[in-house]
Amino acid sequence: MQGENCLSYLDPDTGEIVTATKEERRLAEETQESLDELPEWQLQMVRRVRAVLASNCCLQLPDRFEIHEWSIMDEFAQAQRSERARQELLEAIHGVGAFRMFRSTIRRLGIEQSWYRFREEALAEIARNWLEAHRLPYK
Repeated sequence: MQGENCLSYLDPDTGEIVTATKEERRLAEETQESLDELPEWQLQMVRRVRAVLASNCCLQLPDRFEIHEWSIMDEFAQAQRSERARQELLEAIHGVGAFRMFRSTIRRLGIEQSWYRFREEALAEIARNWLEAHRLPYK
């Protein structure tokens, strides 16, 4: 999963995934002279990010806006057989603190494991769709 400050890129030839922060991406666009003051570990990462950004083959993985967690929670709520559970979950995901309220509600209803299975399958479907869209093989 992506943080709000990070983007990840896949090299389809090697399978390597490189995750870069906004700061690392900004530094990768700087001139070499301005990078000379960086510690060696950071300089190595900036070089990797620079290579990824310059590459024509690396693909940006879906970010947190493309993997809409709230929509997955809504689908889970809508899929509940129990009207009571469905209503409680739908109420939980609206308003301030929706994610916290949702987690609290699934625990209280005793359906936490069901949620994690549902979420895992939803994320797997997003991954399959992304791989197919980029014509990348998968198992």
